[in-house]
Amino acid sequence: MDINWLYGLLGGLVIGTAGAIYLLVNGRIMGPSGSLGGLMDGADRSDEQFGFVAGLVAMPAAAALMIPMQTYAGSNWAVLVIGGLLVGFGTRLANGCTSGHGVCGISRLSPRGIVASATYVGAGMVVMTVLRHLWGMI
Repeated sequence: MDINWLYGLLGGLVIGTAGAIYLLVNGRIMGPSGSLGGLMDGADRSDEQFGFVAGLVAMPAAAALMIPMQTYAGSNWAVLVIGGLLVGFGTRLANGCTSGHGVCGISRLSPRGIVASATYVGAGMVVMTVLRHLWGMI
């Protein structure tokens, strides 16, 4: 029986819950790319930001060690690195990522979050169509 959908459901519930708790406790929208960006450019190097980003790295690493999962990331490192850099550029350009705009923005009915999320999804569909079906890369 395939239960991979359960990981997505649980991950979404955890991200949504974390976003709600972050908003209730801090009075701010949870935005992982903003937190990482603030650490990188020196705009916000608070203990809160360090802890948040450390948790973003540590918890998936711990889960990967405890729960055996199959990844579909592929073995073409060049595509993975270029994709990661493009995602990073896109999150800076959009002033947020899918967690900030998608989970936290859409749940608050933020027009900016809705437009950004629709743009992310649309761009992802176009890129995957081109890379997978036209160029056979993925």
